[in-house]
Amino acid sequence: MKKIGFLSFGHWTPSPQSATRTAADALLQSIDLAVAAEELGADGAYFRVHHFARQLASPFPLLAAIGAKTRHIEIGTGVIDMRYENPLYMAESAGAADLIAGGRLQLGISRGSPEQVIDGWRYFGYEPAAGENESDMARRHTERLLEVLRGEGFAKPNPQPMFANPPGLLRLEPWSEGLRERIWWGAGSNATAVWAAKRGMNLQSSTLKDDETGEPFHIQQAQQIRAYRAAWAEAGHTRTPRVSVSRSIFPLVDSRDRAWFGGSRDDSDKVGFLDEKTRAIFGRSYAAEPDQLIEQLKQDEAIAEADTLLLTVPNQLGVEYNVHVIESVLRHVAPAMGWRD
Repeated sequence: MKKIGFLSFGHWTPSPQSATRTAADALLQSIDLAVAAEELGADGAYFRVHHFARQLASPFPLLAAIGAKTRHIEIGTGVIDMRYENPLYMAESAGAADLIAGGRLQLGISRGSPEQVIDGWRYFGYEPAAGENESDMARRHTERLLEVLRGEGFAKPNPQPMFANPPGLLRLEPWSEGLRERIWWGAGSNATAVWAAKRGMNLQSSTLKDDETGEPFHIQQAQQIRAYRAAWAEAGHTRTPRVSVSRSIFPLVDSRDRAWFGGSRDDSDKVGFLDEKTRAIFGRSYAAEPDQLIEQLKQDEAIAEADTLLLTVPNQLGVEYNVHVIESVLRHVAPAMGWRD
């Protein structure tokens, strides 16, 4: 059994071929897709965050709106780039969104990927400290976020406050109990997966990771998950961690599927460089008739290792089509894979 959700990058473009032509379209359609996915019985609605791009960016207004319009589905990110974040302001925003949603927020964060502009975090007012690089800064922001999400007081109260304070040091408000255990780290390497496990974060692993062994993507990703779980056990955490992987999966069940994805040649891994030093491997997509698709997915070791599967959706094809894609996976693939009764 697996939790199955969707992951949207929220692209928008003013092209006549796009069903998502404005930022308003991207936001409102994201809400509609989350509501429809909940009605289908999907488990999660997750959204990517990119800055300086025609994609979804500030996540918390969107997550709060979805939380107010749904009742059961998990609501999350995959991922927020911590180079750009003020961890205290983020904790307040996340706490508010989680309370609106009734404790359904699953917050995916990470060091982030290459962005649209050079050192975009500098425009947000952030600089690495002396001796740090940008990755160190992202991890420092993360450590601070995790600390304040514990809900313990740390700020000295004003002796003459405008409003009466509770006794002792003050914490950030609103604080949402349990949110600390619903923080996920998007790991691009085995080492960062181990780092996340030691700090008690769940693991998100996408369709991209550092090419560390030259083996097929799904095998490297499965190794990453096993390294994460071993580090979790070694750290002595008492709860069971969660692990998600992302995949593009398209059952070909009607003429639209076959027209858009039937001729896809994106059925093998690809290797490239994220920067001058980082060789990365990009996982394949899956598009086939349901019986063939099931056999292909059975060979994916990383999907087998994970407890949560996030379906990356082509949001510019519109809400109705993406509902169809999610429903096709839930109906034609998930039961045969043992992911659903």
